[in-house]
Amino acid sequence: MKIATYNVNGVNGRLPVLLRWLESSAPDVVVLQELKAPDTRFPADAIADAGYQAVWHGQKSWNGVAILSRVGEIHETRRGLPNDPDPAQSRYIEAAVNGVLIGGLYLPNGNPRPGPKFDYKIAWFEALIAHADGLLASGLPVMLAGDFNVMPTELDVYKPERWTDDALFAPEIRAAYARLLDQGWTDALRKLHPGETIYTFWDYFRNAYTRNAGLRIDHLLLSPPLAARLVDAQVDREVRGWEKTSDHAPVWIELADK
Repeated sequence: MKIATYNVNGVNGRLPVLLRWLESSAPDVVVLQELKAPDTRFPADAIADAGYQAVWHGQKSWNGVAILSRVGEIHETRRGLPNDPDPAQSRYIEAAVNGVLIGGLYLPNGNPRPGPKFDYKIAWFEALIAHADGLLASGLPVMLAGDFNVMPTELDVYKPERWTDDALFAPEIRAAYARLLDQGWTDALRKLHPGETIYTFWDYFRNAYTRNAGLRIDHLLLSPPLAARLVDAQVDREVRGWEKTSDHAPVWIELADK
């Protein structure tokens, strides 16, 4: 089974890019972030025509998450993170698909730091860590996938010395991510590419994509039952080079059958 995460940066404005990628890459399940659309404007019909059913948690102009599937029904189990410090923001959706429980998330950016936005990011991360602990304790095959807005190590950021004051690279945020992994989650992309410089995001400015001045902020974390089935993990980097594309590239993993 091939499962992907993709921050589309506007599901309606980037719909041609999304549909082109779905056709070319053919993931079985997709977690989307930054829909930037209310529930009533999610392009369910176009996505259904591409062969995918969907559940989504939208918000006008900002945020928004969704899960797509072409391999069976999506059984939504949760909409919104427990104890979210600002539940009006649509940042978390959870569903069982084809025997896997998937938590799709869009973690707050947190800039500027310090300030209320950074405080919110810390609080949201703490709520995620608490919920993730319960998911792991269930013993189920679980995945947390999405835009975490954190570069875990210096290997995950171009010129890390330039990011020391940024909320995506703050020591508190990197420590929170490490605490999450320490629960028992496997960072799928880094597991199979332990020493590689590999990015998932390139800014629109300063020719960042061409220079490969990127960040790795989109992650797929696997519980032990899923980590044992991991056979591949890649970034569809070329999608970032398409016309009118997102500033993120899709990231996907392949799981062996049980």
